[in-house]
Amino acid sequence: MSTLESDIESLWNRHETESLSAERAGREELSTLDAFLDALEDGSVRAAHKRDGEWVANEWVKRGILLNFVCRAIDVQHSSAVDYHDVLGLRSTDDLPARGTRNTPDGTVIRRGAAIGSDAILMSPAFVNVGAHVGDGTLIDSCDTVGSCAQIGANVKLGANTLIGGVLEPVESAPVIVENDVAVGAGCRITSGFVVGEGCVIGENTLLTPRIPVYDLVDEEIYYGHLPPERRAFTRFVESSVGEHDLFDGGAFKPAVVATDIEATTLSGTEREALLRS
Repeated sequence: MSTLESDIESLWNRHETESLSAERAGREELSTLDAFLDALEDGSVRAAHKRDGEWVANEWVKRGILLNFVCRAIDVQHSSAVDYHDVLGLRSTDDLPARGTRNTPDGTVIRRGAAIGSDAILMSPAFVNVGAHVGDGTLIDSCDTVGSCAQIGANVKLGANTLIGGVLEPVESAPVIVENDVAVGAGCRITSGFVVGEGCVIGENTLLTPRIPVYDLVDEEIYYGHLPPERRAFTRFVESSVGEHDLFDGGAFKPAVVATDIEATTLSGTEREALLRS
């Protein structure tokens, strides 16, 4: 156990046994929490990791994020000409240019405690929340949201108006994972700890959540909560268990996801945007 992990666990124990709060947190406690946020931002700690092929939450990291809300009072924060009220300010972006990462003005919001990789692009307006990890060479397009603790791999493209949901509580729940080399079409939603495997291509307006089945035509299996690597996925509608009903003319249908092999034409379409990352 690292010193930082031990310090966070100690603060969490005090929070549970002594009702540690913003009124009781002093300079020492806030210094620990600042060091924790710095470690999140430089990627030395992350909200989840892969163990034996499965993504699992780092519970102490999620506790550390929660402590930053417990132990900090709402204060006036400043961003450009705008004042706002929150417990956390925005992440400094001074380190981005030297690493080849660019964020466009007037609406790219990166919250304190978010990790941004090298050679990445963040188009405004976009929002990256605390605990999120964005990998090297990844494109966050306009109107995208990367939720708390979401883990976005390297060389990922998130199409415009994509929502990556946040999973902060319960602390044992793994967040949304998008592995390396994934292309996510515009208007997609990925929520509730769903895992997208490496090299997938997700069609526009697809909803990926553990409550919606993935009909994988490659393995001929039905999956919940994850999409295997190297798949092309898109939304289709299948017959609902409601079936025939007086309220439905012709029966009721529910959304599902169909996954197939990636075709060469699909790959060439995603590769055409490589110039944006060069």
